[in-house]
Amino acid sequence: MDTVVKKLLHESGETFADEAGISLKDQPAALFKLLVLANLLSARISSDIALSAARELFAAGGGTARGMSKLTWQERVDALGRGHYVRYDESTASRLGDTAQIVQDKYKGDLRRLAIEAERDPGKAADLLQEFPGIGPTGVDIFCREAQSIWPWLRPYVDGQVKKGAERLGLPTDADELASKVPAKDMARLSAALVRVARDKKLADTVKAA
Repeated sequence: MDTVVKKLLHESGETFADEAGISLKDQPAALFKLLVLANLLSARISSDIALSAARELFAAGGGTARGMSKLTWQERVDALGRGHYVRYDESTASRLGDTAQIVQDKYKGDLRRLAIEAERDPGKAADLLQEFPGIGPTGVDIFCREAQSIWPWLRPYVDGQVKKGAERLGLPTDADELASKVPAKDMARLSAALVRVARDKKLADTVKAA
């Protein structure tokens, strides 16, 4: 493993799911939590606030599609407020309620069914994910970057943000070349770290100084 890659994973190799307290597994609750996180991170708001809001929603009982549906709109707004996600709290509370309903109605509460419906094809999965309110191309990238740790058929998932981070560190931007730098199981960690590098020049400089 490259010295730069090793340093990067040591400095910033925590996935966003890990940071939000999601133990990511190929299971209904974990996948729903990841979808909620992707929704929150899609807004023009700091990732720290989005992560805090996700933790508050999960603590309030919104960690499954059924649990999110059982929360009232006001309870979702209040949870988002406790996470300081105040600029988009009302519209997001509505979107998350709608999202939970779609997951229950279309996928019987289990997003593993989305993988089956997509025939484990990343392009088809992207189309299905964008049926959820609030999930556009950015949300798809967030979800798939993280989900590649448990859905091998998404690997290597390398989007524009990851490429920007790789470029800053002088790493390859080709998906397969970049993926060859780490074991398959670490691709989601590398992707998350490179997204942070893309957003934080100081981090890039620290890693390059290794």
